[in-house]
Amino acid sequence: MSDKKRKYVYSVFWNCGLIIIGSLIQTVAIKGIATPHQFVPGGLFGIASLIHYLTHWLNPGLLFLCLNIPMFILGYLFVSRRFLWYSALAMLIVSLSYQFINIPIQIDDQLYAAIVFGAFLGVGSGMVLRSLGSNGGADVLAIILFQKYNIGVGKFSFCFNMLLYLACFFSMSTDLVIASMIAVFIAAQTIDYTLSLFSQRKLVFVISPQAEEVADQIMSHLKIGTTMVPAVGAYRREAKTVLMVVINNIQLKRLEEIVFTVDEHALFIVENTFNVLGSSFSKRKLY
Repeated sequence: MSDKKRKYVYSVFWNCGLIIIGSLIQTVAIKGIATPHQFVPGGLFGIASLIHYLTHWLNPGLLFLCLNIPMFILGYLFVSRRFLWYSALAMLIVSLSYQFINIPIQIDDQLYAAIVFGAFLGVGSGMVLRSLGSNGGADVLAIILFQKYNIGVGKFSFCFNMLLYLACFFSMSTDLVIASMIAVFIAAQTIDYTLSLFSQRKLVFVISPQAEEVADQIMSHLKIGTTMVPAVGAYRREAKTVLMVVINNIQLKRLEEIVFTVDEHALFIVENTFNVLGSSFSKRKLY
């Protein structure tokens, strides 16, 4: 990542833009789909919604604001002040816009509504999590666990919500709880996809007796580096050179053409990787 791009990604304008747009998408999904169907969105907003459905005390937006107080104390202690203020912005936008935004999305079928709600919620949450903040609530815990133990944000969100829905089974209809679980599962997958959308790389291994020529062509045409890994074939015990290349999705097809133009019998192995940190690739995200 160039210094110019890094400066832009860490700018207040970029991060506030992601947080505002992502939070508004979430609010539209919650107010327009989840609330009319009485879905439990998941996370702390899900807890706030459940309390509201059962007691009619306050509304989910204000309850969400109250439940976030201990979460932001944890964010302040374990992450950073910058993370705290960006997360506070996301939480305030969701809480306040819930009071004023009302864009009904007419979907009668409960299953269809759950699918659409999960997709919108995941995109909005993922956009906020691409910033230097979070959505507040359980996302604060998710970021702390991701930084310390590399536990995926979407996976933590799904596990947290499973505990919430176990409690919901005792107070809500089974069909409604299952629909909410489907929505949250889709949201968790969409969050991880949104987070990796612009960072995902391909790890390519090329096995060829013409490895040096392939490497030269890769560096000449694609302007990227490659690593030569010494190896030994198990069958004939012959020394080989395996090329290891990290590349983005756009360049993958060009790489394939280069390899098979040089050696049509080469072995071309591609693996997905979430992202690559260091060197000329993305730098580690610092909250």
